[in-house]
Amino acid sequence: MKKIFLAALVLLVSLGFVFAGPQQQGGGAAPQNWAVKGPYHIGICTGTVSQSEDDLRGAEELIKRYGRVSEGGIIQHITYPDSFMDQMEVTISQIVALADDPLMKAIIVNQGVPGTAEAFKRVREKRPDILLLAGESHEDPLVIQQSAHLAVSADWVSRGYTIIWAAKQLGAKTFVHISFPRHMSYESLGLRRQIFEAACNDLGLRFVFVTAPDPTSDVGVAGAQQYILEQTPQWVQQYGKETVFFCTNDAHTEPLLKQLLVYGGMFVEADLPSPLMGYPGALGIDLTAEAGDFPAILKKVEAAVVAKGGGGKFGTWAYSYGFTVSAGLGEFAKRILDGKAKLDNVSHLYTALGEFTPGAKWNGGFYTDANTGVRARNQVLIYMDTYIMGSPGKYLPTTAQKVPEKYSQIKFQGGN
Repeated sequence: MKKIFLAALVLLVSLGFVFAGPQQQGGGAAPQNWAVKGPYHIGICTGTVSQSEDDLRGAEELIKRYGRVSEGGIIQHITYPDSFMDQMEVTISQIVALADDPLMKAIIVNQGVPGTAEAFKRVREKRPDILLLAGESHEDPLVIQQSAHLAVSADWVSRGYTIIWAAKQLGAKTFVHISFPRHMSYESLGLRRQIFEAACNDLGLRFVFVTAPDPTSDVGVAGAQQYILEQTPQWVQQYGKETVFFCTNDAHTEPLLKQLLVYGGMFVEADLPSPLMGYPGALGIDLTAEAGDFPAILKKVEAAVVAKGGGGKFGTWAYSYGFTVSAGLGEFAKRILDGKAKLDNVSHLYTALGEFTPGAKWNGGFYTDANTGVRARNQVLIYMDTYIMGSPGKYLPTTAQKVPEKYSQIKFQGGN
C-alpha cells in the first residue's frame, strides 16, 4: 500500500500539481500562528567541533544571548554523532527527544544531516505545536520539504555559477572539485557539481573531478584529512597553480588550505563559507581573543594569508555561513514565537540572519524544482558576496551577477 501511495505521489509531482502541504505554506494548508503565550524553550542540534565547528559556535551564541535551559534560559543544545551516517537512528532519537520537554516550541537542526526529515516527521506526530527548522539539509529538497516547516540552504544553483565566475576573475584556468560518492548522491551537492561543470564549459575553464575519502567512513576524519595533505601537492603539480580548488566536506577544508598556501593554487570559498572554515588551523593562528567578532577574525585571517603570499588568491564570506544559520534560525524562531516575525516572510528571515552579519549583502530565493517547475514555499536558498583576502577591491560582487536561467533548468542526474 505504501508503494502505491508513493507512486501516486511521484505521478502528481511529475504532472506539475502543487501540494497543499509544506511546499506552499511551510507545513500546512493554511499559515499557522506560531506565537505562544508564556515561557518556551528552543532546541538546536548541530555537529561537533570536529565536523562543523561554525554551526556549533552559532548555537553557543544563542546560549550566550538567551541562556541555557539548565540554567533558566531558553536554549537547549545537543550535537549529533560525528559518524552520523552509521548512527542515523541515534541522531533521530536525539532530535525527537527534544520534544519530550513540554516547553519545547521550536527545534532547529543545522546541518540537516540524513535522518533529520524522519526525526521531524516523528516530532510532528507527537508534538504538532513545535516549529521545525532545518539548516543546510543533506537530504533531497522534496524530502526535507515534507517535514520541515522551513529549510534554509546555501544556494547550490546560483553558487554553481558564481563560484566559477569568481574563479575566472582570479585568473584560474582549471577548477578542481574534490568530493566523494555520498555527497554526490545528495541532490543539492550533485546538482551543483553538474552546474559547476556546465559553467566551466561556458566560461572557458577546465573542470576536473577528484575523489577523496569520506570522513564518515572507516578512515574517519583523521584519515580523510591525511589523504588531502598528501594529495594536494600532487594535484597542484598536475593541474598547475592557476587552479581553483574546491571541496564539499568541512573536514577536508583545513588540510586543503594548508597545502595550497604552501604549494600554490587558489581557493574562492568553502562549501559552507567562513573565515573560520579551515583557515585558523591551516594558518596556525589563535582567534580566542577575537571570538564572535567576525570583522576582527577576518582581519587577522587576512593578514596571515597575505603574509604567506596568498593575497588575491584566497577567499571566503566575511561572516560564517554555518554560524549565521545556527544563530539566525534560532533568532528567527524566537521572533516567530514572540509574534514578531512570520514564518512565510522571507524579509523577516533575512533580518534575523542580518542580526549576525551587519553590512553583508545577501541574495537568494525560494527553491524551484527543475523537474516539476514547482516553487517551494518552505525552502530558501541564500548566498553572500565573496571576499578575496589581500585584494584591492576586497569583495567580488557575486550577489550582483545575473545567473543565466539555463543553470536553474539543469536536472539532477544522480550521484557517481
